Amino acid sequence: MADVTYPCYWQKKDRSGQWYWIYYAKNKEEIARSSESYVARADCKNSITLMQNSADSAVFYDKE
Repeated sequence: MADVTYPCYWQKKDRSGQWYWIYYAKNKEEIARSSESYVARADCKNSITLMQNSADSAVFYDKE
């Protein structure tokens, strides 16, 4: 197994055997997690790809 480098996405299985991902920052802290679990690991990977491709998406905020 390759050495883990950070930042990274980590794919895991939940108690029901479905896949989900966790994103770890450079300091090895968990900062994001998939909002759902996936039956197929490929679907979990696709969710990661969607997140990676959204890096240039606009950010909106409420005025306070």
